[in-house]
Amino acid sequence: MAKRTIILIHGFRGTHDGLERIASHLAEYDTIIPDLPGFAKGDTLERYDLESYVEWLHGFIAQQSLERPPVLLGHSFGSIVSSAYAAKYGDTIKKLILVNPIGAPALEGPRGMFSKLAVFYYWLGTKLPESIAHQWLASKVIVDVMSQTMTKSKNKALRKFIFDQHRRYFSLFHSPRSVLEAFETSVSHNVRQFAADIHVPTLLIAGDKDDITPVAKQKELVELFEDADLKIIEGVGHLTHYETPDQVAAFADEFIKLV
Repeated sequence: MAKRTIILIHGFRGTHDGLERIASHLAEYDTIIPDLPGFAKGDTLERYDLESYVEWLHGFIAQQSLERPPVLLGHSFGSIVSSAYAAKYGDTIKKLILVNPIGAPALEGPRGMFSKLAVFYYWLGTKLPESIAHQWLASKVIVDVMSQTMTKSKNKALRKFIFDQHRRYFSLFHSPRSVLEAFETSVSHNVRQFAADIHVPTLLIAGDKDDITPVAKQKELVELFEDADLKIIEGVGHLTHYETPDQVAAFADEFIKLV
């Protein structure tokens, strides 16, 4: 029998590169990591709204011509795309894994103002002359501030690696319009919207220092699913795919092997 396939969906402004560390610990599976439309070598969409991402993913999975339904894993924004997909096309996947799922509305609560400011930042990028728009949106200062805020590890070598990864891959978006629309999609939706309509076994993996969706919200989120479990990794935040990929993979492997 062919290996079980895991399809991994990366987060906003990421690329397939960000999930390769998790995939490297899942060698007994066939792992497929596409670039999301609008990023790196990903497809170009007419619109970068959630429906378009879900339909793209449906077509992508169908194109793989797999013998068995795959396991679908989504990180961060990828958790939104993956949960929306599972709610609509759950019969095409075996199980769902959500890593650092976005479990609360981004435009509400204490972080709401920051999200709204970010929308303005991306919107302004679409209004600037093309010659400087990408430079504005790919600002090293902005990227490094994001890395500084989200990286929880004190290990200097690992921190340097994460900063370098973000500098290499965080700005490979196709255009100011595509990254604005993708960001608007990411902050206008969350996994809560789809949890009740997901009927496949689901695993949530979160960091106890995640500033985007705190553990308390993750514990609320897991209760909304028909069949779900939550695993917490201590000492890490939203970047579990970089800081603790071995632990993410171990939880994923254990979950996939459950009957």
